[in-house]
Amino acid sequence: MADAWNEGSGYDSYVGRWSRRVAGEFLRWLAVQPGSAWLDFGCGTGALSQTILAEGSPRLVIGCDRSSGFVAFARQQTTDDRAAFVVAELPDLPRIPEGFDATVAGLVLNFLPTPALGVAAMAARARRGGTVAAYVWDYADGMQLLRIFWDAAVALDPAARELDEGVRFPLCQADALRVLFQGVGVHDVLVQPIVVSAVLRDFDDYWTPFLSGQGPAPGYVMSLSVERRAQLRDSIRPRLPISSDGTIRLSARAWAVKGTAA
Repeated sequence: MADAWNEGSGYDSYVGRWSRRVAGEFLRWLAVQPGSAWLDFGCGTGALSQTILAEGSPRLVIGCDRSSGFVAFARQQTTDDRAAFVVAELPDLPRIPEGFDATVAGLVLNFLPTPALGVAAMAARARRGGTVAAYVWDYADGMQLLRIFWDAAVALDPAARELDEGVRFPLCQADALRVLFQGVGVHDVLVQPIVVSAVLRDFDDYWTPFLSGQGPAPGYVMSLSVERRAQLRDSIRPRLPISSDGTIRLSARAWAVKGTAA
């Protein structure tokens, strides 16, 4: 089953509330100088680009993604004239003559067929000494939203294990990210965990985003019959830490990696 990445509002409701929290912590860790030019590779719905604009005092942010639907959504949601969003495949990422001060990728490297090509392209578009950085979810252990989901799904359908991001994406670990960046010649590589939390209003606030069809877990949900979907929904509910008032507090851990371009 191929992952769907084409409808911006659906994806944003699914993971946007998490990625925006991580993006702020990520930028503070990078500590890129104000007035810098940024490339946001695999910008998706624009969450990281918008955080850079709001908190990073950039002079320029160019976001690029292969999904025209995501790029259209990012343009619609971002009115800052320092930003531009373009559709671009990996070989054709945007360049500027002097090189970007920072090239970043949020929640995208693990979805590339060859992640090293993505990091190498990011490094090639950064100026000498510029920042090359990324973050990915710790799907195997630190992302409660999805860990609870896949544990329930696999208990009902063992074949779902091959779709579990924790199984599919061994890249999403500290050592693997460090090796990836060092392997393409990025210098002074550091890896840092970023943990964020969110309070969901109720069970529907947890479950409804899985009906968007955007990404591996929602795609799996929408591939099920109505009956099996309801069975999965009902098996997830008792696994969640639901408070007496119905709210649900979950945490999510991402691994962030940064280094300098040669």
